[in-house]
Amino acid sequence: MTSSAPGAAQPSRAARILQGLRLELRRTNFSGRSVSLAEGALVVATVSSLGLRSSGRLDAGLLAGVGVLGLADDLLEPRQRRAGRAISKGLRGHLGALRTGRLTTGAAKALGIPLLTLAGAAAAPGPRAGAMVLADGALAAGCANLANLLDLRPGRALKVVLPAAVALSALTPGEDTRARSGRVLAVAALVPAALALPADLREHGMLGDSGANVLGAAVGTAAARALPVPARLTLLGVVVALTLASEKVSFSAVIDSTPALRAMDLLGRRSSPVTTGDDGRTP
Repeated sequence: MTSSAPGAAQPSRAARILQGLRLELRRTNFSGRSVSLAEGALVVATVSSLGLRSSGRLDAGLLAGVGVLGLADDLLEPRQRRAGRAISKGLRGHLGALRTGRLTTGAAKALGIPLLTLAGAAAAPGPRAGAMVLADGALAAGCANLANLLDLRPGRALKVVLPAAVALSALTPGEDTRARSGRVLAVAALVPAALALPADLREHGMLGDSGANVLGAAVGTAAARALPVPARLTLLGVVVALTLASEKVSFSAVIDSTPALRAMDLLGRRSSPVTTGDDGRTP
C-alpha cells in the first residue's frame, strides 16, 4: 500500500469535487476521442442568461429548465448503462417504457420539455389564440428534440442552429413586444452556438442533450414569436415529419449518402476513424 509523503499537500474538498465533476462530464465520442459535456452546460448557462432580456425571468427559467432536463439525461443514462439496466432509445422507446411504469430520463424530457415550452407559449407577449399556443409550444419542443437528434457528429446540430438563429435575429419583422422577444431569443441561441462551434468541431467538447435541447428550444421559441402563422405551421409540419422519420431512418445514413449534405457535415471537422463511443449516441 502506498501513502502520501508526510507533509504533502492534500487536495482540498473543493478540488476533489471539481475533479469528480470533470470526470463525470467526460465522454468518449463516436470517433473514440475524449470530450467534455461541460460545453453543453456552458451553453445552457449562456442561453438562459441571455434569455433574461426577452420576457424577464420567465423565458430564462423555462430555457434553464429545458437544459436541466437534458443534463439529467446526459448524466444519469450512462450510469444506468454501467449498472446493466435496459436503456430505451428514441421517442417510441421512452414512451414504451413509460407505459410499462418505468420513467426514463428520456421520458422525463419527452414530458417535461413540452410542458415547459407550452408554458412559454402561453405566457408569450402579444396576441395568442388557444390553438396557436399549442402549436407554438409544440414547435419549440419539436425543435429542441430535433436539435438533439442531429447532435450525433461534431458541429452537425450547430450548423443547423446557427443559420436559423442568424435568420431569425436579422429578419424578425416589426417592433412590437412579441417580435422583439423573438429576436432576443434568436440572439440567445446565436451567441453561445457560435462560441461553441470551434470546440465542437475540434472534438474538445460536445453539446450533449443539455446544449442541443436548449439551443433548439430557444430557436423554436424565437420562430414561434417572430414568424407569421402560416410560416410557423409549415415549420411545425416539417419538424414533426423529420421527427417521425427519425424513428425509421438514420439521419447519419442519409447525410453520408448525399454528397452535398456530407460535404457540409464534414466542413471544419477533424478527419477521424468512425467508431462507436460510450456516450449512448449511435452513429
